[in-house]
Amino acid sequence: MKNLIIYAHPNPASLNHFFKQTIVESLEKTGQEIVVRDLNEINFNPVLSLEDMHGQRIGQVGEDVKTEQGFISWADRIVFIYPIWWTGMPAIMKGYIDRVFSYGFAYRYDQGIQKGLLTGKQTIIINSHGKSNAEYEAMGMDKALKLTSDTGIFTYSGLEIKQHLYFDQADRASVENISKWENQLISAFEENELAEKN
Repeated sequence: MKNLIIYAHPNPASLNHFFKQTIVESLEKTGQEIVVRDLNEINFNPVLSLEDMHGQRIGQVGEDVKTEQGFISWADRIVFIYPIWWTGMPAIMKGYIDRVFSYGFAYRYDQGIQKGLLTGKQTIIINSHGKSNAEYEAMGMDKALKLTSDTGIFTYSGLEIKQHLYFDQADRASVENISKWENQLISAFEENELAEKN
């Protein structure tokens, strides 16, 4: 399977970086193809410009966007790894979606009916956040995140969501929790591989 990892966190000592490395090492052991796009490392420009907007309307995008769209077209599975900041994606990840998931590439309208164009591709989303899962559930934030990201972006674009993992209280994670999360990540990908074979 061809795996594209789209990663957004500026700190190489972060928990998200650890998640990325865990997944890369797990996939390498099974001989799968992997491309990692570290948005901070490649200095991806997240700002949707007026030029971008004009270009998207006529199916023309900048070279940096074409490069990212090429990786998405290549991939069988796209893994998004990013923290939840201010109840949403980091700006660089949101800007990636704004610019790369363009009209005519990620979605279009046929006679007024929206159609996702990234069908046939799987996705796994991995997020960390500071509050506990219980706090998110109590305030309805878990449902809000699923609606705005899963429904509003990933499913909207035709991606098949295999798993969306949330790792809570990440700013004060214990060694035991990090070890548990590492095993959970590895298991999630192993289970997905078994499901594909059966």
